[in-house]
Amino acid sequence: MIAVIQRVQKAHVQINHRVRGKIGQGLVVLLGIEAADGKEDIDWLAKKIVNLRIFNDDQGMMNLSLGQVNGDILLISQFTLHASTKKGNRPSYIKAAKPGVAIPMYERFIQHIETLLGNHIQTGEFGADMKVSLVNDGPVTIVIDSKDKK
Repeated sequence: MIAVIQRVQKAHVQINHRVRGKIGQGLVVLLGIEAADGKEDIDWLAKKIVNLRIFNDDQGMMNLSLGQVNGDILLISQFTLHASTKKGNRPSYIKAAKPGVAIPMYERFIQHIETLLGNHIQTGEFGADMKVSLVNDGPVTIVIDSKDKK
């Protein structure tokens, strides 16, 4: 699993001109699910995201986690994070999980994040044409690949 995590002041996602999910301060997480991903990847990455200390404390240092600032998450599925651009100019998405595998994993990821946070999160819609708007705070953008955990 690959996650692109952006610390935001606010964000929302629209589908067909209707707001599907909206947050204030928190994290926008773009999540790419690979065919080889499993429960270990879900558990590790969800815990890593929830516990990331990337919010400023009173001294302006990034020392606080999402829960410590009462932040929200907007989670968006994004298979294009697994694009291979090694050959030619048209990306290949061969490593990205097919919907039959990816959708249940995406739903498990949502449930796991909500359990860890003890709070409901906002999401896009898997496979939909989404328009994501955000105000990146910092800017702070972090990329985490669950295959790099060791």
